[in-house]
Amino acid sequence: MRRLLLIGIGAGDPDHVTVQAVRALNAFDVLFVVTKEGTDDLVALRRHVVDRHRTAADHRTVELADPPRPWRDAPDYPAAVARWREQRVTLWEAAIRDELGEDETGAFLVWGDPSLYESTLAIVQEIAARGTVAFEHEVIPGVSSVHALTARHRVPLNRLGGAVQITPARLLAGGMPEGVDDVVVMIDAEATFATLPPEGIDIYWGAYLGTVDELLVRGPLAEVAGEIVRVREEAAARKGWMFDIYLLRRTG
Repeated sequence: MRRLLLIGIGAGDPDHVTVQAVRALNAFDVLFVVTKEGTDDLVALRRHVVDRHRTAADHRTVELADPPRPWRDAPDYPAAVARWREQRVTLWEAAIRDELGEDETGAFLVWGDPSLYESTLAIVQEIAARGTVAFEHEVIPGVSSVHALTARHRVPLNRLGGAVQITPARLLAGGMPEGVDDVVVMIDAEATFATLPPEGIDIYWGAYLGTVDELLVRGPLAEVAGEIVRVREEAAARKGWMFDIYLLRRTG
């Protein structure tokens, strides 16, 4: 039977790759690479991870051009995301069926951990549920961007007896969640932190974690929000894309 490996490869540093992931990197016959316009350096970094850790025989690479993501400006956000996911499911399903032999192993390399704000696992499970192509799949955990962020800032993720909330930035439109003092924010295209009332909040911000382009800023939100916006805009203009994450922490 066909087999798929979803391999968490960490936030960007090839040293984030675990021993279990190294074994998986040496176990596949076909590498599925999702490509997006303007992110050639991300594809190159994935290939560097393979070259760094793989000693097995040659493998085949199948590139999957990701459907465009129009939903940020869509009037119906959930419907736009659903259409995009359906396009992805159809594309990946065909690739698994046509490019992976009955007794071969394929792999997707997943940034961070496959279970955390990453759609690869959900899409693979949806393909499996359709039943049009039979395969087994295994998830290899990875170092998430959340843990890379707190490690680089040398702060614990949670405080004694406290809860931590992980959220996409769009859910912060109304401010910090009630009753939660520590919030990790992901998928922020609009620098949402700069729109929040800053009093009594510290921010620990990072971008391109684990790569040579890594950026880190920390401090009271009232003092550093403007700096982060500037650094963020300059980096996005230089690279053509932005991948950042931050921890908001009440100080009161």
